Amino acid sequence: MAPLLDVDSLAVTLPGPRGPLPILHDVSLTVDEGELVGIAGESGCGKSLTAQTLLGLLPPGATVRGSARFAGTDLLGLDQRGWQRVRGAGIAMVFQDPTAALHPMLTIGRQLTEHMRVHLRMDRRAANRRAVELLDQVRIPDPERALRSYPHQFSGGMRQRAAIAIALAARPRLLIADEPTTALDVTVQAGILALLDRLRAETGLAVAFITHDLGVLSALTTRGYVFYAGRVVETGPTGELLTAPTHPYTAALLGARPHGTQAVGTLRPIPGSPPAPGQAPPGCPFQPRCGYAEPACGTSPPPLTPAGEHRSVACVVRPHLEVAAR
Repeated sequence: MAPLLDVDSLAVTLPGPRGPLPILHDVSLTVDEGELVGIAGESGCGKSLTAQTLLGLLPPGATVRGSARFAGTDLLGLDQRGWQRVRGAGIAMVFQDPTAALHPMLTIGRQLTEHMRVHLRMDRRAANRRAVELLDQVRIPDPERALRSYPHQFSGGMRQRAAIAIALAARPRLLIADEPTTALDVTVQAGILALLDRLRAETGLAVAFITHDLGVLSALTTRGYVFYAGRVVETGPTGELLTAPTHPYTAALLGARPHGTQAVGTLRPIPGSPPAPGQAPPGCPFQPRCGYAEPACGTSPPPLTPAGEHRSVACVVRPHLEVAAR
């Protein structure tokens, strides 16, 4: 069976003050129906831009190569009308900053119900009833009153929960969640993760979950993709990625966790910072920060190659990393 989302060799270049800047490089990933897939990596590694590409939200002047198919539809070949049919009912997204994502001049109820009335052909009464149910699902108190409220009347966490409800309004088949629990306390975060997992089980909702929190990745997802400098550097079952990484960057992310499984004091920060767009070294982009780099790492960016069953890694060295990851 073909995956619900199939991205192959996706490359994105954005306009810059000194010419085009390549941001994404040959990104390939899949998401099956009803699957929870994780996407991890530091800020600026291309996770959010990948999501924006899959929703046709790139700025003017952007160029895209490769392919991206959703439920058999060629996303990169859609016109504006085609995107309007896909966004919301096919693919929905929870953005990282709910303040920017929500319209400040429209009530939460208006923003919730307009998707249902357009995509699901609901009348006003039915849409309002489902809106109340959605707000209750994401644990917003007094949902009927919340429908009449504006975003500025909510706290940051409440705005994020409202944004999640809006993304779910038109019953999408794929939800792209870009750090959706960042502004939430631990209790509400656990409730949102449980909600997404329940929706997956009950409705077949597929979720691509973008996160910096490897603990969330471990708790929620079945497969993971690790991004670095606009590339996928490792992929595989989440449990294996987090217990036996094969790429030094994945191991470094695990070592830098402030709440790992080992005793306090074992945190190991990653030296340096990710390269800016257009400034990556000629070889492996992680080479300047990698403690395992060899001369072969400086020739060309290594492609993803098989590293066991259902696993791939972009590394020519492949050092023994199990101890380093703990």
